[in-house]
Amino acid sequence: MMETEFKAIVLNNEINLNKISQHFGSNRKLKWEEYLILKGTELQGIVREIEMKRVYLFHFGSIVFLNFQYHEIMDIINYLKTIENGIHDINTFKYVDEYKIEINSESESAINNDYMVTKQIAEYQFDIVSTVLAKSVALEKIESDISRVLDEIEEVVNNLYRGELTVSDEKLAKMSASILEFKLSTISYVMLLDKPAITWNHEGASELFDELTILFELTDRYEKLRHKIDTLMDIIEVFSGLAHSKRGTRLEWAVIILIGIEICLSLFALFFEK
Repeated sequence: MMETEFKAIVLNNEINLNKISQHFGSNRKLKWEEYLILKGTELQGIVREIEMKRVYLFHFGSIVFLNFQYHEIMDIINYLKTIENGIHDINTFKYVDEYKIEINSESESAINNDYMVTKQIAEYQFDIVSTVLAKSVALEKIESDISRVLDEIEEVVNNLYRGELTVSDEKLAKMSASILEFKLSTISYVMLLDKPAITWNHEGASELFDELTILFELTDRYEKLRHKIDTLMDIIEVFSGLAHSKRGTRLEWAVIILIGIEICLSLFALFFEK
């Protein structure tokens, strides 16, 4: 029995795959939905053992390692940092997803939450498992980021209960930008509902992708995120309306005070400057 262990992590919000690809001698421009695979000679000089190892890199910031130990993962990350300046230092993996493929000719094929069993390994299985794991771990980061914004908004709502609107225009703008970024990430970057190109030409790849998508609840998690994002946008619109109303009230009072001052000055001039 042979095993292939997958470990997916989020390295950044975005990775410049074309820059990395050019470093390894490829001049082909990768499309946004494509990924970059490092294996064989491309790993020589970075890690000692390269057999049965490969690295999948995705534009939306996820990296999937096959059969790598922790120190080998760090060697790869440190090497990539010398190529891509946008990759930040990382010592611990905050967002991680793992999976395993067992190759056993004597067992029935099966797909479970943590591992799958197959009688004979196919190349597309590596690609599909890596893609689903990359999407799942990227989605986990977005879910965490949205929870953080929800906590910030909850604080503003609690202040509203006391009749106070303490949020500034700058903070509202940052919140709105964060929410729009989440929406862009889930739809455009991670492309959660898009199937890999291989699934259109290979029935087995399509079936495996569909099964793993259900197991990792990608569609359900996406729908929940979408509803949260829509709710957050509605709340931000309410905050913006209240802030504009508050500024309008202040402006009206300023005009009234100025008119009052002008009347007082006119009366003073009329009665005391004769």
